[in-house]
Amino acid sequence: MLRGRRSHEALLGSAAAALLALGATGCGTGDGGSAAAGGGGGEDVRLGVSVADQKSLFYVAAVQGMEAAAEEAGVELLVTSANNDSDAQVGQVDDLLTQQIDALIFTSQDSTAAAAGVRAANEADVPVLAVDQRPESGEGELATYIATDSVKAARDLCTWLFEQMGGEGEIAILHGVLGSTAEIQRTQGCQEAIEAAPGIRVVAEETANWDEAEAFEATQNILTANPDLKAVFGESDAMAMGAAKAAQEAGRHEGMLFVGIDGFPTMFEAVEQGLTQATMAQQPYMMGQLAVQQAIEHVRDGAELPAEQYQDTVRIDAETVGGEDVTEFYGPDAGSASS
Repeated sequence: MLRGRRSHEALLGSAAAALLALGATGCGTGDGGSAAAGGGGGEDVRLGVSVADQKSLFYVAAVQGMEAAAEEAGVELLVTSANNDSDAQVGQVDDLLTQQIDALIFTSQDSTAAAAGVRAANEADVPVLAVDQRPESGEGELATYIATDSVKAARDLCTWLFEQMGGEGEIAILHGVLGSTAEIQRTQGCQEAIEAAPGIRVVAEETANWDEAEAFEATQNILTANPDLKAVFGESDAMAMGAAKAAQEAGRHEGMLFVGIDGFPTMFEAVEQGLTQATMAQQPYMMGQLAVQQAIEHVRDGAELPAEQYQDTVRIDAETVGGEDVTEFYGPDAGSASS
């Protein structure tokens, strides 16, 4: 039995009604965000999607995976992007709920959007499938949470890095946005590897907010202060590349190691060219497909979903990069994508 088809008049107060004017930011549809997928047998299901942005390659690939799965199943998919605006995302979620969606696939911009979005969906009896970003405890009920196992990815990557260093030497860590799900988990994973490697010494930690330019600047300062630095762990690919470019400019790149997490097409190229040494590739396209497939199962059949579904990453380094296809991770358009 379909869930979430409550009368939308019951959902709307005057404030929510005013938010309808915000409209929906379309993703690949050009018509305000509403996309009715083709195929047969699924016209009875309407899914709403709210993502933080459509600039990050991760989110672009995830939405493409959702669209592919929706088209294959013949269900209607309504996609909105908040363009990193928390207030806009709150309004977009309310708008989706008034369109009588049966489930919400949700990647929140921040805790404010997460709390409001999940609460509104719960009140409307619309199940929420969170992807990548987990709303914090106490912010409502989720049908499931689908994400990269960032703790394991960082632990495995840092373990590999320390092996390449011969088990000893100085490293620096570049953090993502402090307090974000990925930053917390990737920090934890690398710390676990550090605790198992007594010869590794962390001599610098800086926050670069997932940004290549910030990482470049931070690494310039780190290199100046640490002449014996052997490696940099960037908690994202962009930060790893920024660090490597800073080392190149300083004449320090040779003999140093630079690693990140994401698996972006540009990082595949960087590993091939020797700019960086490794990344842990996420699988956003598949995660987007999985979210839609499970939303359909949950809506149509009442299928109970696992509370958490962590997806593995794949290490891409000089030995493996030639045998891996980036489109398997970031979708069919990834071959021509750039960050």
